[in-house]
Amino acid sequence: MTSELFVYGTLLSTDTGALGRAPRARLQREAMLVGAAMIEGRLYHLGAYPALAPPRRRLDQVHGEVWRLHDADAALPWLDAYEGIAVADGPGEYERVLREVRVPARAETLQAWVYLSAQNLDAFPHLQDGRWRGA
Repeated sequence: MTSELFVYGTLLSTDTGALGRAPRARLQREAMLVGAAMIEGRLYHLGAYPALAPPRRRLDQVHGEVWRLHDADAALPWLDAYEGIAVADGPGEYERVLREVRVPARAETLQAWVYLSAQNLDAFPHLQDGRWRGA
């Protein structure tokens, strides 16, 4: 199982918001920061947190970080719960998918888990530069 995770919002090591404080601290205990990374996609501002959607243009990209989970089998269930992935009662707010991410400092591309929005985001503000700066 892939142990890399791409984060772009409240789980970023640079985020200081209260919303993700406990999960962010847990991620930092249970993973190692690989580095800054980029993924093709569009970032939307949903108020207290962002959402990632597939790209619409070739240049659409989102900036974030890649973390290497020490034990993906143990970490992914709590991450899924934090991200609102439903299992038995219908679709959740996000879905966890594997996507290609670029890690410029290492000049590498790798496969990482990422939480992609499962909803239509057209009504929300698009963050043109693809960077989350908090609520």
